[in-house]
Amino acid sequence: MNWPSIAFDWNQARAFLATAEEGSLSAAARALGQTQPTLSRQVAALEAELGVTLFDRVGRSLSLTQSGLELLDHFRAMGDAASRISLAASGQSQAIEGHVRITATDVMATYHLPPMLKRLRETAPGIEIDVVASNEVRDLRRREADIAIRHVRPEQPELIAKLVGETFARIYASTDYLDRHGRPEAGSDLSDAEFIGLDDPERMLPFLNSLGLKLTRRNFKITTASGTVIVALVKQGVGMSIFTEQDAAAIPGLEPVLPEFDPIPIPIWLVTHRELHTSRRIRLVFDLLADAFAQKPRRHEGDRIGDGAPRQ
Repeated sequence: MNWPSIAFDWNQARAFLATAEEGSLSAAARALGQTQPTLSRQVAALEAELGVTLFDRVGRSLSLTQSGLELLDHFRAMGDAASRISLAASGQSQAIEGHVRITATDVMATYHLPPMLKRLRETAPGIEIDVVASNEVRDLRRREADIAIRHVRPEQPELIAKLVGETFARIYASTDYLDRHGRPEAGSDLSDAEFIGLDDPERMLPFLNSLGLKLTRRNFKITTASGTVIVALVKQGVGMSIFTEQDAAAIPGLEPVLPEFDPIPIPIWLVTHRELHTSRRIRLVFDLLADAFAQKPRRHEGDRIGDGAPRQ
């Protein structure tokens, strides 16, 4: 190793990588928990150490230079290596205290996590929990979260997943909405219904039309990236949407639409990184969540799910 040739430090490399991936100094500073001037100095110091210009600066906007583009993959490899080191070190921690980050959809985090976290606080008061309520899939391999609650089994070999439950999805509307518009008796009765869409309605249309409906983009008058906003809009009688039976049971004033239609089974997976699964604090939180989900109702009209054994 030619040590004298490595003149820059990791903080400078991280500042460049975050700025390139976040798209601006201000966004990178927020992501790293630093001030923008500090981050700007780190990027400038890296440019000075390497003897290249990494960003073209036009006013307040930044764009990668050709040199920046050519070096970006190398810095990403450094970031991935740093994440693996952090994961390995976290996995060696045997203390039942410290920080654990849990990511779940905003509806799951709002209606289902609180009683689980209350029990966790009573069981392990030394553990600090950060709840990332997001409908985006967080990258556990890059430490964006330690544990994820997902509805899709992960495919990455570095991740360990456990099937901890199953719920069922239906179309729901408020009693007020159905009193005003009538209670449909067949899928064709919904041709003029108003739906609240989660992000891109095109993703919901195949599922809804697979139920025998004939909906188009015009049925979606309002869309949002927030599940909790959808809850509020449906409660207000603005339109109908899809919820799991567990979610709908926690939201007063909702009724299933076309209850005779077969619901769609939705699995619930707990996911963590293979390295983190050896950490006592991560394992404790993982097992407590798994136990809490196991105690929830897991049947629908006589149907049963699997035994919840760990899957890799």
